Amino acid sequence: MVDGRVIERVPDNWRWIVTTRAAVVLALLVALLSVVTGILNIGQVTVGGPLAGEVPEVVQRIVGFTGALTGFLMVASALALRRGLRAGWYATVVLLPVTAIQGLLQASRYSVPLVVLSLVSIPTLLLTRKRFDKRLSLTTTQLAAGGALVGVQAYGTIGAYALREEFDGISDVLDAFYFTLITSSTVGYGDIGPESPQAVLFTMSVVVLGVASFGIAIGALVGPAIQARITKTLGKMTESELELLEGHVLVLGYGELTEPIVDELASIDEPFVVVTNDRDVIDTLTEYDVPTVVGNPSDEDPLKRAKVDRAAAIVVATNHDAEDALAILTARQLAPDTRIVAAATDKENVQKLERAGANSVISPAMLGGHLLVRSALGGDDSALIDRILEGD
Repeated sequence: MVDGRVIERVPDNWRWIVTTRAAVVLALLVALLSVVTGILNIGQVTVGGPLAGEVPEVVQRIVGFTGALTGFLMVASALALRRGLRAGWYATVVLLPVTAIQGLLQASRYSVPLVVLSLVSIPTLLLTRKRFDKRLSLTTTQLAAGGALVGVQAYGTIGAYALREEFDGISDVLDAFYFTLITSSTVGYGDIGPESPQAVLFTMSVVVLGVASFGIAIGALVGPAIQARITKTLGKMTESELELLEGHVLVLGYGELTEPIVDELASIDEPFVVVTNDRDVIDTLTEYDVPTVVGNPSDEDPLKRAKVDRAAAIVVATNHDAEDALAILTARQLAPDTRIVAAATDKENVQKLERAGANSVISPAMLGGHLLVRSALGGDDSALIDRILEGD
């Protein structure tokens, strides 16, 4: 079982796991210290720091403000680290020196722990580089939404700066960006306003494009994260995730025979979905992020929701041959051309499951016995496995 697999690996990898968790915890601590010290130093100047008197007052105030922003960015990168994302590792490697430099420039004794912890965290993160190997997968819609958001902000900033003579309160690029941000987000403090018809029309365009880009970005970038949380909480896939299924392996039922199948599919990164109505199993699969559809494997509705007609293959392997037969009959009716492989707990039921519609039926007891004998006699197992899969 997935749970059993993890428990078996802990004794060999516990140092590796502890080091990896330490990297995530250190990143979170740096993020917290960066936010706290940034807030403390926004309105203060030189409080007994190592560079007291050496850093200009305006620099201290700026790094106090930006330090808090960097801290929030560190929180995001730490969460990405927790998911094992390589992008989170790169972001954290870049942000740790930034937090250390900001702490030094704040020239405050409150920033000393931040500087020390940032420097200490860097070697730990470098040592765990190989652990964070998951790719950040973004859909075309998400990339387009992010590009639209950035594009609108660039359009508003460049346009406002070009028309600065026709606005009250815009004198440089920072003013133009500030105007674009508060206008496109519909905050609108009113401290900057258009003074000509051309500036009014431009402002209207920023409002329309800004609202649209923010709405699209939130839906495309934040929506999937919310859906993933719903999936983890409810123990089932969302409708939008189900609609995207295609070319996957559909695993009907979950039992002792299914556990190694799921492990193997996960290890080779093959897309798959498990259909089961066992609540205890659902909770365990959800904990390990295994895509699951809640329902009886022999009913049409859950199989249709799991897109049985788009599946590349169907595997039926519960602990009961009678339930397997019903699941095979239903799957064959809904997907007449899809290959179905079943596992029989009793070798006498092999032919019965084949008559139900399975292309291949394997008896683990028979296969295990044959393999043990052939291995003891020093024979080649591959030919035997091929014969069994072909039904000989």
